[in-house]
Amino acid sequence: MPRSMPSSDGCPSEHLEQVQLVAMVEAAYPREAAMLFAIPNGGDRNVLVAVKLKKEGVRRGVPDMFLALPRGGWHGLFIEMKRRRGGVVSREQKEYIAALNAAGYRACVCRGCDEAFEAIRNYLK
Repeated sequence: MPRSMPSSDGCPSEHLEQVQLVAMVEAAYPREAAMLFAIPNGGDRNVLVAVKLKKEGVRRGVPDMFLALPRGGWHGLFIEMKRRRGGVVSREQKEYIAALNAAGYRACVCRGCDEAFEAIRNYLK
């Protein structure tokens, strides 16, 4: 099933959740939204493209989104997006999130756009 389609359980895909999150942040925080960007590590790829991206530095486990603004003693906010229901946090993702937090970044897993928006809202306070 393509990432952009909701699953048969009616729960939006991770892609749709992330698209909605970007729209919510752009509406609520237009200035800060310019510093929010996706890190396209996931998804199905052609083997040749995957090899090329790995050589360019793509790393397993890196979170999906980054808000490149320092706040509250953190260097920036990383968000690993998951669907509201389902979606497993991999070992590599857990390790990266722990390493990012230890390095002075705020990093978290968010289930759905509402949870991710709340994480951004709290981070920007």
